[in-house]
Amino acid sequence: MKEYNKEGQLAKEIEQKTAQIPSDVFLWSSISAMAVSAVLKIVGKDETALFIGQWAAPFLLFGVYNKIVKTQGSDKED
Repeated sequence: MKEYNKEGQLAKEIEQKTAQIPSDVFLWSSISAMAVSAVLKIVGKDETALFIGQWAAPFLLFGVYNKIVKTQGSDKED
Protein backbone atom coordinates (compact mmCIF):
# COMPACT_ATOMS: atom_id res chain seq x y z
CA MET A 1 0.00 0.00 0.00
CA LYS A 2 1.35 3.41 -0.96
CA GLU A 3 1.91 6.03 1.68
CA TYR A 4 0.87 9.53 0.75
CA ASN A 5 1.77 12.82 2.33
CA LYS A 6 -1.05 13.94 4.58
CA GLU A 7 -2.75 17.30 4.11
CA GLY A 8 -2.24 19.93 6.77
CA GLN A 9 -5.02 21.18 8.99
CA LEU A 10 -5.36 24.44 7.02
CA ALA A 11 -5.85 22.54 3.74
CA LYS A 12 -8.51 20.36 5.35
CA GLU A 13 -10.39 23.40 6.66
CA ILE A 14 -10.24 25.14 3.28
CA GLU A 15 -11.52 22.00 1.55
CA GLN A 16 -14.40 21.67 4.02
CA LYS A 17 -15.47 25.26 3.36
CA THR A 18 -15.05 25.18 -0.42
CA ALA A 19 -16.95 21.89 -0.70
CA GLN A 20 -20.03 23.74 0.57
CA ILE A 21 -20.06 26.10 -2.44
CA PRO A 22 -22.28 24.87 -5.29
CA SER A 23 -20.36 24.20 -8.51
CA ASP A 24 -22.76 26.42 -10.45
CA VAL A 25 -21.36 29.47 -8.63
CA PHE A 26 -18.02 29.08 -10.40
CA LEU A 27 -19.55 28.43 -13.81
CA TRP A 28 -21.86 31.44 -13.61
CA SER A 29 -19.06 33.63 -12.24
CA SER A 30 -16.96 32.73 -15.26
CA ILE A 31 -19.79 33.39 -17.71
CA SER A 32 -20.56 36.69 -15.96
CA ALA A 33 -16.93 37.79 -16.18
CA MET A 34 -16.94 37.09 -19.91
CA ALA A 35 -20.22 38.98 -20.39
CA VAL A 36 -19.07 41.99 -18.38
CA SER A 37 -15.80 41.98 -20.29
CA ALA A 38 -17.65 41.96 -23.62
CA VAL A 39 -19.86 44.87 -22.56
CA LEU A 40 -16.85 46.85 -21.35
CA LYS A 41 -15.08 46.20 -24.65
CA ILE A 42 -18.14 47.40 -26.59
CA VAL A 43 -18.30 50.65 -24.61
CA GLY A 44 -14.59 51.29 -25.17
CA LYS A 45 -13.15 50.40 -21.77
CA ASP A 46 -10.51 48.14 -23.31
CA GLU A 47 -8.08 47.83 -20.38
CA THR A 48 -10.83 47.13 -17.86
CA ALA A 49 -12.40 44.63 -20.26
CA LEU A 50 -9.11 42.74 -20.48
CA PHE A 51 -8.72 42.78 -16.70
CA ILE A 52 -12.22 41.43 -16.05
CA GLY A 53 -11.99 38.97 -18.95
CA GLN A 54 -8.97 37.33 -17.36
CA TRP A 55 -11.12 36.29 -14.38
CA ALA A 56 -12.99 33.65 -16.39
CA ALA A 57 -10.20 31.05 -16.40
CA PRO A 58 -9.46 31.26 -12.65
CA PHE A 59 -13.17 30.93 -11.86
CA LEU A 60 -13.30 27.76 -13.96
CA LEU A 61 -10.17 26.44 -12.26
CA PHE A 62 -11.73 27.10 -8.85
CA GLY A 63 -14.72 25.11 -10.07
CA VAL A 64 -12.51 22.19 -11.03
CA TYR A 65 -10.81 22.35 -7.62
CA ASN A 66 -14.25 22.48 -5.99
CA LYS A 67 -15.38 19.37 -7.88
CA ILE A 68 -12.20 17.47 -6.99
CA VAL A 69 -12.62 18.36 -3.31
CA LYS A 70 -16.23 17.19 -3.39
CA THR A 71 -15.36 13.86 -5.00
CA GLN A 72 -11.91 13.10 -3.57
CA GLY A 73 -11.62 15.24 -0.44
CA SER A 74 -8.60 15.65 1.75
CA ASP A 75 -6.88 12.37 2.52
CA LYS A 76 -9.90 10.40 1.27
CA GLU A 77 -8.39 7.15 2.46
CA ASP A 78 -8.43 8.25 6.13
